[in-house]
Amino acid sequence: MTLDTKQPATGSKSAKQRFHEAYERNHAKTVNVLKAFPAAKSEFRPHERSSSALQLAWTFVLEEQMMLKSLRGEQVLGSGFPSAPDSWEKILAAFDNVNGDILTELLDPKNPELSGATTFFVAPKQTADYPVAEFLGFMLDDQIHHRGQLSVYVRMAGGKVPSIYGPSADEPWV
Repeated sequence: MTLDTKQPATGSKSAKQRFHEAYERNHAKTVNVLKAFPAAKSEFRPHERSSSALQLAWTFVLEEQMMLKSLRGEQVLGSGFPSAPDSWEKILAAFDNVNGDILTELLDPKNPELSGATTFFVAPKQTADYPVAEFLGFMLDDQIHHRGQLSVYVRMAGGKVPSIYGPSADEPWV
């Protein structure tokens, strides 16, 4: 393995640049899993207490909307969460739209260190302030968690699980 000496060391990147890179990598993986799910089976749920695939997919949109609000310095809580649209295609479109807005914010040179705070839940019915950079990392980690859930739904609903962090039984590395 050789190091690419043309790339700046991680320590020289701003908090926004580091998040931007992680966000783009993970967003692309989430899109692949969303596209792998059989849209006609959007009401699938592996257990009666589980969310439907449609509800689970909508979680990605809601989390990215909260990331966007945090990046903009807007209040994340207080307006409730909108209901999921009625089709898989509408969720994919909403996910794509919020992605464009997030990328616009991440390319804006203001607030390179993601200074500021976002108020969010720390326990049931209890909120506290998170530093923006930490909140964004938390939302991205939660999205990764839900992406893992959805990848299981994909398999159970008869779809083909894409490669996420390495080969899958359906998408081996060649």
